[in-house]
This record gives sequence, C-alpha cells and structure tokens, in this order.
Amino acid sequence: MTVPGSNSSIDPIRSIRLYSIIVPLNNSVSDAKVLTGRQQALKEVSLLVAEIETESGLEGLGFTYTLRTGGPAQFAHAKEIAPLLIGEDPNDIQRLWNKLSWAGASIGRYGLAAQTIAAFDSALWDMKAKRAGVSLAKLLGAYRNEVRCYNTSGGYLQASVDEILDKSTTSLARGIGGIKIKVGHPDRRLDLRRVEAIRKGLGNNVPLMVDVNQQWDRTTALRMGRALEQYNLQWIEEPLDAYDIEGHTALAAALDTPIGTGEMLTSANEVLAYMQQGSIDLIMHDAPRVGGITPFLKAMQVAEQRGMMMAPHFVMEIHIHLAAAYAHETWVEHFEWLEPVFNERLEIREGKMIVPSRPGLGLTLHEQVKNWTVASHELNRMKI
Repeated sequence: MTVPGSNSSIDPIRSIRLYSIIVPLNNSVSDAKVLTGRQQALKEVSLLVAEIETESGLEGLGFTYTLRTGGPAQFAHAKEIAPLLIGEDPNDIQRLWNKLSWAGASIGRYGLAAQTIAAFDSALWDMKAKRAGVSLAKLLGAYRNEVRCYNTSGGYLQASVDEILDKSTTSLARGIGGIKIKVGHPDRRLDLRRVEAIRKGLGNNVPLMVDVNQQWDRTTALRMGRALEQYNLQWIEEPLDAYDIEGHTALAAALDTPIGTGEMLTSANEVLAYMQQGSIDLIMHDAPRVGGITPFLKAMQVAEQRGMMMAPHFVMEIHIHLAAAYAHETWVEHFEWLEPVFNERLEIREGKMIVPSRPGLGLTLHEQVKNWTVASHELNRMKI
C-alpha cells in the first residue's frame, strides 16, 4: 500500500546508455549555404542516442542530432550531465530539463547545451508514454491520426531539374503529399527557372514549397518573393538570416505567400520572439534543436493560441507525434535519412503520414547501428 506523501511509488532511473552514431547518407547533398561557400556538402548525420532505464526495467529511447559539426561535443556534454538523472523520478520531466540546463549554464542554456539535453528529454517522454501504454501523440492529446507530409531530401541544389522531377514522382507515388525544393543560387535567374520548370512538371495541384536556407538579403528576398508569387507556393522557408526578426516581419507583410522559419533557432525563447512580433506565417522549429520535446511544446502552445500554421523541421520520427497534437494546420517533413537507424518505418498514404500507434515514440534501434557507433558510455546507480 502506498502511504500518502511517501515516495514508495516512484520508479527511479537506474541506468543510462549513451551512443554517438554517425549515419552516412547514400549521396552528399548541397543547399544554398554550400554554393555561397559558408558550409561544406552534407555527407552524414551525427546522432546522440540516450537509453534510460528505471529500477523496474521500463526503458525510454531518445535522440538528438547535429549536421556537419558538434557530434563529439554533444556526446562529451551528455557524459557530464547524465549522472544527474540517476535516482531521479523520470516523470518529473520539466524539473529534470531545468536541472540539466542549469548544470551546463556556464556554456549557455541555448545551442549545443540545450540540444544535448534533447536526447534525455525525448527519452523521458518516450518512457512516460510507454508507462501509460499509448503513443506519445495520444499522451499529448492527439487531434488527428495522420498528418500531411512533404518530401525535402529529393530537392537539393546539386540535383538537376530532371533529377528532382524524377525523385518527386517517386515520392508522390509513395503517397507523400508535397514537394519542397532548395533555392538560393547566387544567380537568382537560375532559381526562377528551376521553380518554373518544377511547377510545370508537377502541375498546379501538387503542393510546392521552396527553402532558401537563409541566403537572401532583405532586398533580394522581397524581389524574389514577388517573382515567386505566380507559382502558388505553400510557403517560402528561411528567406533571411534566422535571427533577422525585423526583416521577416516586413517580408511577411509584403507578400501573399506564407513566410516560415525556425529550424535554426536553439531555444523556445528564440522561437517565441518570432511569434510575439507576428513576424512569420509559419513556425518551423525543431524539437532536438530547441532542447527537446519539453521546450518545443512551450513554443507550440503559443503558436496554437495565435492560430499559426506549423511545419516542424526534419526528424519526422519525433515530429509526427508533436504535429498530431497540434490544433491547427500542420505538416511534417519527410526525410529517409534516419530510416536505417530504426527497425520501424512510418507509414505514408494519400498525402499523409500515419501517426504510429506503438507506445511512446514507437522506435527501436536497428542492429546495424553498431557499425555506425563511434563512442558509447554507460552508467548505473550501483556505480555512481
């Protein structure tokens, strides 16, 4: 019998396992940041995976990621802060997020520090939903069992128009509901020719989006935005620097095409600043990048109050659950890049991604992950 006020019903965290995993891409890809010389082509995704287990044997699986740089730093910081979770009640997710955040406050409570916490945070949410015997979407209070989805991985700038159309046809045949392509060439006329050719090839009824990856200045963004109005785009993504709130405000007011951003923001507060200013039509924040599901939900709640459209960036394996729990118009972004990491596959049909019914995030690691693991670390209550 549980005595009121006692801790006898708590199932504390007993052990944590960490993995640093490098997932290779089948082919390297380039966006506008590569063409402007600011970054190198993308060849792999670095994952930090956390497996958390309680005294009773209940497990939670979570992960975060980084592109190009930062993977070893995430793993190193995770090793530093993981011991703070041993013996804790895994249900106290908000309190534990704050505990881990303050532990690393000397290196900041945004950016890499927050992105590291995301691996633990998503594992705790996974565990909480498993304890309840429902998917994370159901735990959060799902509005829908399927979410509109669009593909991005086939639309990078290194691909020709013919290649993009070929990959788009394959995506649409698979059941994906929209296509996003990269723009931001130094020669703006090339962007317009590509968009026109792809719109013509896909037809007027296929939802089409473009992503600039922050490579336009304010004048270029306004001119290009006006030129692109004729193509009936779902949205223009990251037309300006991710921290140019004033520029986004002016651009969104000047154009009919919705303007979105958010994927490069690394805290809930940064996301909230955009919404408080009414600077964009579409919020596109990323749960691992803002610090996990906990801060993502804080921003999502404000977006919901404002009636905004939401389209979370990347990691469809997590965002499908969060998008399902959003009240208004929402999309989830399809990338196949992380599919080899997990045993499960997300189902797609008739333009929508089906919300998994498996408990938690509904994910288990594939055996081949061992071949991509570059570092691991384990700690448990007996050794602390």
